[in-house]
Amino acid sequence: MSGVDESGEHHHEHTLSRTAGQEIGVATVEALVRHQLAAALGGRRGMVEAAVPGLIFTAVWLPTDNLRWALIASLGVAGVALVLRLAQRSSVQYVFNAIFGIGIGWVFVQWAESSGATEDEKKLAFFLPGILISLAYTVVLGGSCLVGWPALGFMLGAVAEDPVGWHDNPQVVQLCNRLTWVMLLPGAIGVLIQGPIWLMGDRGTISADLAVTLIFALRTVLGWILRIVSWSAMIWLLARNATPLEPEPDAA
Repeated sequence: MSGVDESGEHHHEHTLSRTAGQEIGVATVEALVRHQLAAALGGRRGMVEAAVPGLIFTAVWLPTDNLRWALIASLGVAGVALVLRLAQRSSVQYVFNAIFGIGIGWVFVQWAESSGATEDEKKLAFFLPGILISLAYTVVLGGSCLVGWPALGFMLGAVAEDPVGWHDNPQVVQLCNRLTWVMLLPGAIGVLIQGPIWLMGDRGTISADLAVTLIFALRTVLGWILRIVSWSAMIWLLARNATPLEPEPDAA
């Protein structure tokens, strides 16, 4: 939003204004970010819907080697969640996130099977897309911070209907930069630990069965611990409520 100050010079006011905040009942940038993060993650229900089907798939398939029953069990749970969402006319995004994760893992399993892989090697292949997606996620988020356009800022821009207006406020950029770094840490640490284990299992340095067990344990235990720590750190950063949605007017 452009304007003219008392000296007659044009200036540019960032679009994360009080009006944008009033639409959702918030008055600070931190409160706005909390609102957007809650919407992006879907709250507790959304996170459960996104995570549980994948956990059920791996929990059934790894010990039984029965891919069909793993698909039936996981997609059955996802299907129930989808029907409930449709009945309530609420977002189905989080259910489809789970189905997509299972689907892309299944594609890699089929690719490994077509190459003559053993059961353990097919299980190892299932975890590869998750590692690659986390790697891409880490590179994109980290790169956005390094170039001074943290990815989380674009989430704010979506609320203000101006994708880049938030960048005119240095306080907003600084806050989004910190939050984006914190947000990417679980995925980055997961890649740094799981990636080498996957490579060792693929190259025969350790058995594929041991690699699968380690990656599954790291993803389900350490992964959730890291997410909780990351979310807690973000909540702490957002608890200050210190950055106004509309900049204070300059003194006359």
